[in-house]
Amino acid sequence: MLGRRLGFAFRPQRVSDSSVCFWCHPFYFQAYAKFSGAKVTVSPVDWTWKTLTATVPELLCGDIVIQEPPHILSFFRKQRFNADYELTARQGADTMAYIALLEEKLRPALLHTFWVDAENYSNLTRPWFASRSPFPLNFLVPSRHASAALSRILLTKGEAPLHRITEVEGKIYSDAKECLNLLSYRLGTANYFFGNSPSSLDAFVFGFVAPLHKASLPSSPLQSHLRQLDNLTRFCDTILAVYFSSEHPCSSPPVQETMDANLQKLTQLVNKESNLIEKMDDNLRSSPQHKPHRPDTKPSLSSEKSSTPA
Repeated sequence: MLGRRLGFAFRPQRVSDSSVCFWCHPFYFQAYAKFSGAKVTVSPVDWTWKTLTATVPELLCGDIVIQEPPHILSFFRKQRFNADYELTARQGADTMAYIALLEEKLRPALLHTFWVDAENYSNLTRPWFASRSPFPLNFLVPSRHASAALSRILLTKGEAPLHRITEVEGKIYSDAKECLNLLSYRLGTANYFFGNSPSSLDAFVFGFVAPLHKASLPSSPLQSHLRQLDNLTRFCDTILAVYFSSEHPCSSPPVQETMDANLQKLTQLVNKESNLIEKMDDNLRSSPQHKPHRPDTKPSLSSEKSSTPA
């Protein structure tokens, strides 16, 4: 309820060197907010000298400023905006495992696709960032992030004997395709990864896959591979249509309605337990009853003496 009264401001279009992500984190948090019913106001911020060293994503709620993805997610849940409320412990563990898989296998390939691939960088990434930065930052910002992306790839994937980016390319794209195949297999024919409602895993996968699916990339073998996985592309299109389309605004249930629904479920569970106890009690009463067996007690010697006539 607090989030609905104060509102959120979200700044998704700046990327810090410590967390080069292009679109992944902003899409993830926007999707998570929509899935959990939080009312979020997205406020794009252009590049300026003042904001050059800022950290994103950044969440504003009144006078509170929250940074870093884990802290933002924790804040959502503390305000009772939890997209994983109905997940089991096993599903929660699977969520953590798949998120780790995305970070390890898919993120390096996305960084290379958008920031290191010369054709994509020259025709898409650099013009997009330069158009949102004043002179001379329109020259500095894209090259700065491209260098940071390259350094991160080499740092995480440049193990011996792979030391140069040309040697690492084959490995990271092979891992990324394998990751997409695993996600496609896990999703199957379902709309979401766990049941009929989207969870944090759906938001995270959407944040990684949707930019790759929708970006107009001149050269991308990974995008070509993704388009062969119909269920993943349909997954992205469904979320875009249901939660991000102005023609079909998402109808997230209010927090009070969600709490009422949960209370109703709890009440039904208690009633079922009460009925079960009553039936067990009725069955017990209607069953044949036997007198409790008591062992015959032999009279004691003293009593025998007292009962003997003198």
